[in-house]
Amino acid sequence: MKIRSSATFALVVLGLVASACTIQAGQQSSPATGAPLSAGSTAPSTDEPVAQVVSQTLPAVVNVTTDILTPQGQTGEGVGTGFIVRSDGIVVTNCHVVEGGTKITVSTAAKDPQKYDARVIGGDCQHDLAVLKIDGNNLPTVPLGDSADMVLGQRVIAIGYALALQGGPTVTTGIVSALDRTVQVQDPNCTVCKNFSRTYSSVIQTDAAINHGNSGGPLLNMEGQVVGINSAGDDNAQNIGFAIAIDAAKDAIDQAIASPLAPTGYMGITTAPLTPGLAQQLGTVTQSGAYVVGTNKGGPADKAGMKSGDVIVSVDGKSVATVDDLESILNGLQPGTSVPVVVDRGGQQVTLNVTLAARPLPSQLP
Repeated sequence: MKIRSSATFALVVLGLVASACTIQAGQQSSPATGAPLSAGSTAPSTDEPVAQVVSQTLPAVVNVTTDILTPQGQTGEGVGTGFIVRSDGIVVTNCHVVEGGTKITVSTAAKDPQKYDARVIGGDCQHDLAVLKIDGNNLPTVPLGDSADMVLGQRVIAIGYALALQGGPTVTTGIVSALDRTVQVQDPNCTVCKNFSRTYSSVIQTDAAINHGNSGGPLLNMEGQVVGINSAGDDNAQNIGFAIAIDAAKDAIDQAIASPLAPTGYMGITTAPLTPGLAQQLGTVTQSGAYVVGTNKGGPADKAGMKSGDVIVSVDGKSVATVDDLESILNGLQPGTSVPVVVDRGGQQVTLNVTLAARPLPSQLP
């Protein structure tokens, strides 16, 4: 990835750096969510301020792992970071961390981490923000600060699962190197981005190390408040990292909390239209349906015995002629529902009973 500046250095152009794109202090309320700061967290017996902030914050910093199933049926895994902003399981991360995910898993930073299935309930992918929900209660949280109060030279701390290293998250420190940067980030996986490019404004530049895996993690001030969401760094430049200013994300976070996207049925498959040529190749009786390119390992369809090469012709008694038909039917079904799915397998019709899960991404096909 390379960075180049315009004549005024008002615009920075860089490639996306995130492991999601690779394979692998007392009670205080959050200004955006009203969440309490990590209940029960204890500062270490030291006067070192960085260690105190880390001790307060670390329980609320989580690892976000995304299982990915490509349109070609290949599987992979992305690793990023997030942080809990509400004790009932609201987690903030980058959109590119969960992009294309067929399964999202959130793990705590404890020595014996708790693992939770997660789904996206809102956010703003154009600006690389995703808000997740996990089923938890009384979880430790971190408060949101005010990025508008940041000044040049102010000390900051970044926490994240850098390089997906074993043994918990990495802590790095630095200063605010610049404010109000405008940054363009290339992301070929962003389907809602114009020309596959996101533009972030009011971005915080820091010399705190931000590496693969840090994406979605918190950039903290010395009061232990989140002032930015770590989003991008540069492999070829030293001491340059960028974080989305938290003030720019608060409205989207509040909107996701106030009006979360409802869970819908999900089978965990990648599909494609059934063309006449493909039907002839597969030896199917049907000439229409949703062709199964691949199944997510351990997903609902995989558990029910669905295979690559099957053609889905009906779900829950409703005919499936196209991939859009399949998506429409699943949108009307709730997770946990067991439905009969009829597939054409080499000219033979087979009925499978699929227990639907919750769709991780709202824009994701079945």
